[in-house]
Amino acid sequence: MRLAIYQPDIPQNTGTMIRLATCLGVDIDIIEPCGFPFSVKGLRRAGMDYLEHANIARHASWDHFREFAENEGRRVILLTTKSSKSYLDVKYKKTDILLLGRESAGAPEEVHEFSSHRVLIPMKGEFRSINVATSAAMVLGEALRQVGI
Repeated sequence: MRLAIYQPDIPQNTGTMIRLATCLGVDIDIIEPCGFPFSVKGLRRAGMDYLEHANIARHASWDHFREFAENEGRRVILLTTKSSKSYLDVKYKKTDILLLGRESAGAPEEVHEFSSHRVLIPMKGEFRSINVATSAAMVLGEALRQVGI
């Protein structure tokens, strides 16, 4: 299982997701460019001392990440508000990559089209989104529960 972040905007959210993945033994993919300088210093507050233990793969672009996923034969499951399928209605696999979009803009259409599944977290009608790091924790927790990790 991997957790991928598409062009992250906010270092605190990225640091939190790196910390989450590290604690759960999940590898992380950062799809650049980032909206901030990607550095240990910039991520230290949220990532704390977990960053040195994280297994992070940085991808210079969406094209590089897509090639990586295809070469590895992995499904990409996009968390998005532009879906009607609940994250609870997916049968996850150990080889899946859970992908989160940018905090400010989500993921572009080409990312939606490439993804094997597009899932959302059901919410009350008047609300549009949950913090990206919180969303990562919810869906990653369910995926890991299903695959028995």
